Amino acid sequence: MSEIVMYSTAWCGYCQRARNLLERKGAAFREIKVDEVPGEREVMLQKSNGRRTVPQIFIGERHVGGYDDLAALDRAGELDKLLAQLPK
Repeated sequence: MSEIVMYSTAWCGYCQRARNLLERKGAAFREIKVDEVPGEREVMLQKSNGRRTVPQIFIGERHVGGYDDLAALDRAGELDKLLAQLPK
């Protein structure tokens, strides 16, 4: 998987913050709304080792975690490095 995938819900404020951050970075991502697509919450739980909260963000093969984790990567300068490794 060489893309960004974000599991989210339509009403989640942290999901909106993650969307905004990724959009500011110019990063294309695929969003899967677990409240709208049957079975995707279970897929998210398996991929994230049981984390139930949204968003759950994956960059390539790496499970980043939620918005706070994404923002921490950005503050540390690591997010740009991860994004640069993805195919354009």
